Amino acid sequence: MSLSQTSLATPKIKGPSLLRTIWLILQKDLRIEWRQRARINATAFFAILTLLLFSFAAGPQAALLEKQAPGYLWLAIFLASVLALSESMRLENENEALEGLRLLSTTPLAIFLAKAILNTLMLWALGLLLLPLSIAFYDAHMELGVHQAALVLLLGTAAISAPGTLYATITSKLQAREVLLPLLLFPVLIPGLLACVKAMTLVYTGDPMQQLPSWLALLVSFNLIYWIVGGLLFGRVIEE
Repeated sequence: MSLSQTSLATPKIKGPSLLRTIWLILQKDLRIEWRQRARINATAFFAILTLLLFSFAAGPQAALLEKQAPGYLWLAIFLASVLALSESMRLENENEALEGLRLLSTTPLAIFLAKAILNTLMLWALGLLLLPLSIAFYDAHMELGVHQAALVLLLGTAAISAPGTLYATITSKLQAREVLLPLLLFPVLIPGLLACVKAMTLVYTGDPMQQLPSWLALLVSFNLIYWIVGGLLFGRVIEE
């Protein structure tokens, strides 16, 4: 989408409230993703293939595969997120859509929140797709309900999307962005990834000691920190 096309796609962005601005940008991005679907298809195929390759790498030991299923699930989401995040900001810069939003007096906070919410929704949908596949590939069992698994996936993908959107924007104009993005993002996400794996393990194996609320609280804290920090720093990032 070119700069002029962006202006036509968001005719009412100038002057509305923050929530309305976020909704308008989100509508624009969802429309683009639905029309192209290249990023969605590539990310889903890569994640499924990664999940399948992990099952081959672990060998035919059923007990080991079942035990490691939550970790493999999150690694597949984690690796696929780099592809999705990098592609989202590349399209914005190539078509000058980000500059078009700035010319429409859109606040950087609204742009960041809309992009991060879109990435969260995409990764959450990917996680919901991979969840039954991981159970089938690794012969795993889910002791807790699906709603607990969906909550862990939502908090975990949100923890990836906030810093991921920020770092994807930083590296989007660089030639080596495919290499720099994971190098910058992976160390930041280690605490969140560990919490995601531990929480999902409890969902799969059961939680007799009631540890799941503590890991969910850690994920909520991680999200609060990085969504606030990302919103505060995004304006400086896009001005560079």
